[in-house]
Amino acid sequence: MIALDYPEFYFLNQQNMNRPAFLLLTLLIAGCATAQEITDPKVTEVWEPVPAKVTPGVFPNSPPSDAIILFDGKDLSQWHKSALGYGGSMPEVKAVIEKYGTVTKYENAGWDVIDGAMVVKPGAGPIETKQSFGDCQLHIEWLAPVDPGKEGQGYSNSGVFLMSNYEIQVLNSYDTQTYSNGQAGAMYKQSIPLVNASRPPGEWQTYDIVFMAPRFADDGKLLKPASITAFHNGVLIQNHFELQGPCIYIGKPYYIPHPDKLPLILQDHGNRVRFRNIWIREL
Repeated sequence: MIALDYPEFYFLNQQNMNRPAFLLLTLLIAGCATAQEITDPKVTEVWEPVPAKVTPGVFPNSPPSDAIILFDGKDLSQWHKSALGYGGSMPEVKAVIEKYGTVTKYENAGWDVIDGAMVVKPGAGPIETKQSFGDCQLHIEWLAPVDPGKEGQGYSNSGVFLMSNYEIQVLNSYDTQTYSNGQAGAMYKQSIPLVNASRPPGEWQTYDIVFMAPRFADDGKLLKPASITAFHNGVLIQNHFELQGPCIYIGKPYYIPHPDKLPLILQDHGNRVRFRNIWIREL
């Protein structure tokens, strides 16, 4: 290629230079040509694909234009009672997963809606979204009510189960003590939050979550674990943590193949925790 671009140079150097020197000079010229090409800004411009337009929310924490509204303070029309729930140990998780797709009838969500918030109704059981999700961005706000005499795991305990299996803990962790991998913001029994960003009971709190679903091969082999990045009240508490499997109460977790998309579950742990302004974006 150099000979074609510089014929006079090629002829002269064939006659007057030894081969090693000629090759060295040829490489230097080629390098200069490459450098000139890289410095052209148009070479690195990419025009396709064009990102879809999304209109941000008008106010902080309000949903963007492409969000799915799961609760807007009015009713529980996007939820029903969870027929299968979740498992507290891997044998229980396995039993639940084996029943996926077998439920055809659901009961209405039995929780209360008070002053624009959904409130856990102790004994009514967990509720889940009617729609299933995989990779997602989730915004959810929650409140641990003031409850004198309660402490530790008994003070405003609930949980957000992504894909019905991967729980980020909800708990009053402002002024009570419990095990670190079970406090607010923990991926339950798996990952301690980087910091405790809790507000006092009686104040609204936010979780902003980016969750990536696990990937399984056709034969059930795990190809990629689930991961989560989460902010608690605007503070990073989980930084692309890769989960070891479902979040369980007893024993060590491991992965069991399950569908690509599953409902979001909110836990009834016997405390009247409140939730509001819940929206999700599929990724």
